[in-house]
Amino acid sequence: MLLIPAIDIKAGRCVRLRQGDMARETVFDDEPAAAAERWVNQGAKHLHIVDLDGAAAGRPVNAGLIREIAEQFPGIRLQVGGGIRNEETVQAYLEAGVRFVIIGTQAVNEPHFVSDLCAEFAGHIIVGLDAREGRLATDGWSKLSGHDVIDMAQHLEGDGVVSIIYTDIERDGMLLGVNVEATARLAEAVRVPVIASGGIRDLDDIRRLGESADAGIYGAITGRAIYEGSLDFREGDALAQSYAATVL
Repeated sequence: MLLIPAIDIKAGRCVRLRQGDMARETVFDDEPAAAAERWVNQGAKHLHIVDLDGAAAGRPVNAGLIREIAEQFPGIRLQVGGGIRNEETVQAYLEAGVRFVIIGTQAVNEPHFVSDLCAEFAGHIIVGLDAREGRLATDGWSKLSGHDVIDMAQHLEGDGVVSIIYTDIERDGMLLGVNVEATARLAEAVRVPVIASGGIRDLDDIRRLGESADAGIYGAITGRAIYEGSLDFREGDALAQSYAATVL
């Protein structure tokens, strides 16, 4: 299992939001590339990057900064989301050196979009399923749908996605502890690897996730905890890697 640092970009800076609220931000670095360098220097092999402005606008806004990170760290697996609504954007990111693109809103609103992407860019499409009380959220978490998380995940698995990121948005950025139970249920219901996101606070959360890693949990995304220091990245990653590995 891997610990995956999050780099969320808003107005050109590395920030963290609380529960996805664009008005509740904390700035952690004025230069996202500097944040990436910090985690790579501490041993990160995989980075999670989100264009928050892009998610809100429905189109890439900070793509230039993301390209810079991809060029600076060509050996690091980058997964990028936020405002990806068409094939041209996917192709541009992959050509820039991004390994995986994350589809969120479009996966819920236009399911055929994901199947088309998986056919065109096999092995590079991840879907982010963001939920509140079991209902999927879209459009930068501003809207709730009536879709069930597991039903949607099983459908997307059939389309050929390489992985699914599951985020409990009530916990995201709140340091309330990861929703291990819901993540494990999802991982057990599909064959593709699941990445946990939202609420990781300390080593206990990594340990609890690790105990369910054999259900198919590939890794865990962490943001506020490693930026504020409640979780030491090196220590957390070493613990995560001591658990069963799921290949992505």
